[in-house]
Amino acid sequence: MTDGTGGSPGCSEPEVSDSLKTFGEVFKAFRKRAGLTQEDFAELVPYSVQTVAKIEQGRRFPQPDFVGRAEEVLDAFGALRGAARHLSRQPGLASWFRQWARFEAEAVSLYTYECRVVPGLLQTEAYARAVSFSVPPLPDEQQLSERIAARLARQDLLATSRKPPTAFSFIVEQAVLERHTGGEDVTRDLFDHLVGVVERHWNVEFQLMPSRQPVHAGLDGPLQLAETPERRWYGYSEGQKNGRLITDLKEISVLQQRYAKMRSQALTPEDSLGLLKRMRGAL
Repeated sequence: MTDGTGGSPGCSEPEVSDSLKTFGEVFKAFRKRAGLTQEDFAELVPYSVQTVAKIEQGRRFPQPDFVGRAEEVLDAFGALRGAARHLSRQPGLASWFRQWARFEAEAVSLYTYECRVVPGLLQTEAYARAVSFSVPPLPDEQQLSERIAARLARQDLLATSRKPPTAFSFIVEQAVLERHTGGEDVTRDLFDHLVGVVERHWNVEFQLMPSRQPVHAGLDGPLQLAETPERRWYGYSEGQKNGRLITDLKEISVLQQRYAKMRSQALTPEDSLGLLKRMRGAL
């Protein structure tokens, strides 16, 4: 998934949103109050004039460093930092994934089946980097940094200290781990990380779908299901350079049936953990 989880670029220039346009207008007002042109401000920060212009237009997500420097240069009394906290777009997330990411952040239950890569919520930094470099086009340094930062930040959702903690179910194809994406060292660290997550988080259920499974309910591809605090369910599916939020109750019912079937077809959580440890020991 291209949170996503996969390797294709996560569109660092988001579609214009009300919150981004509002931040841009607030920033522009403070810049003009200071008597600075875009060129003047760009030299003081320093950022490119193009970046400054796109932030004012609501077409570029302002980085924390940009917000901090703007606060100092424009003497904004904390207004820019306050406005930045309410931005609805996250750098490093693909445009088609961002709507689902908001459901994910509030979910009380989150189910994920993945047959391509380890889900983003379970990736290590090294694995995320390896995935990003596997799928063309290659990211530049800023894109890579934003993508990995966004992916790792999402992992805070796993915390058992959340009230209530989100109930997670992951079903991952055994073949995904046998691929050894990134090489032996990356794979070894990934196994250690997965074992640690499973053993430390009582809110995480992890199952491996065995490589040999003649009857498989997930042959149509990866899927996710999220339950909101209001007990409403939503679905999400993703392919090449696109993702689809699913709200139709009939479609969601079908996805729930498929996921329930896969839970019965995959190895039990206990057997999955045992297999993880054996695979780790074989490296």
